[in-house]
Amino acid sequence: MNVTKTPLKGCFLIEPILFEDGRGYFFESFNKEKFNKETGLDVNFIQDNESFSNKGIVRGLHFQKGEFAQAKLVRVVAGKVLDVVVDLRINSETYGKHFSVILSGENKKQLFIPRGFAHGYSVLENNTLFTYKCDNYYNKESEGGIIYNDATLNIDWNLLDTEVKLSEKDMQLPNF
Repeated sequence: MNVTKTPLKGCFLIEPILFEDGRGYFFESFNKEKFNKETGLDVNFIQDNESFSNKGIVRGLHFQKGEFAQAKLVRVVAGKVLDVVVDLRINSETYGKHFSVILSGENKKQLFIPRGFAHGYSVLENNTLFTYKCDNYYNKESEGGIIYNDATLNIDWNLLDTEVKLSEKDMQLPNF
């Protein structure tokens, strides 16, 4: 696995090593020992989640607060998304900054998102399957969010405004 630091401290882009032959390919999607060694972190993932969406769906920006904050390792099994993270750590030198990357079933890239970040993604292809690992359990009372089109963050979601589809809940999220 190749691990690259992003401009946001503690957030890493992970590219697996693919083994391809006439049958197809194989890769190790996660190895705790290698992950910990390459990132310098000791993360204990305890929950896996999966979502299926079509083009135009925007999920996020979401986060968990306090003792229920979550670190995540996200990837796309099939399809393509623009994955976006926002640093919410008040004492961080990159507080309020965001980073985005294309994750797809084709490029097999993964993004590690530390605790203290908001996370969201826009779906760029139909039939997209998105999966992620969390290091803490979800707690409804601890959830928070930021509206996807916040003017301060000014995130380009790689979709036209007319293509964006949000859940009722995400339409009600506050500004940054």
